[in-house]
Amino acid sequence: MSTEGDSERGPAGEQRRGPERARSRAISAAVITCSDRSAAGLRADVSGELAAELLAAAGQEVLSRAVVRDDVADIRAAVSSALALGVDVVLTTGGTGLAPTDVTPEAVRPMLDREIPGIAEALRSGAAARVPTSVLSRGVAGSIGRTLVVTLPGSTGGVRDGLAVLAPLFAHIIDQLAGGDHHPGGGV
Repeated sequence: MSTEGDSERGPAGEQRRGPERARSRAISAAVITCSDRSAAGLRADVSGELAAELLAAAGQEVLSRAVVRDDVADIRAAVSSALALGVDVVLTTGGTGLAPTDVTPEAVRPMLDREIPGIAEALRSGAAARVPTSVLSRGVAGSIGRTLVVTLPGSTGGVRDGLAVLAPLFAHIIDQLAGGDHHPGGGV
């Protein structure tokens, strides 16, 4: 006997349980731009704006946007605020390069419950043929509780390329983080 919300039948009559059923709603996201210049109002937040636009165009619900300085404590506070909203995905833009002020991976990595290195590897390698410097990104990806957290480069190209890799994976990742079963054929 199932309780309300535990299961339902899918289009082919198969039983679908909680997390799989939950994917009928939009995935919620927060976008955090990590940039001293954007935080100071010296440069427009074009990468964060683009990330929010691309997420919305893909049917995701952007619940929060923030711009913070390239500062470990500020980045951690922004990620914690996004997590408090209960979002499915937290994307940061900026601060993943080699400059002395690029500290986003150092801020985010210790917060992760589990790293998902394949995502960061795919983000770097996906654009490498076109943009050889993409392999210099030190971005990380992982989970905090049931939330996917990914640090994207601060360039619009890096955001666009990153979301091209991530968008087809979001539903499966979120389903898995919520305890969903593995799907035949890889789940995507």
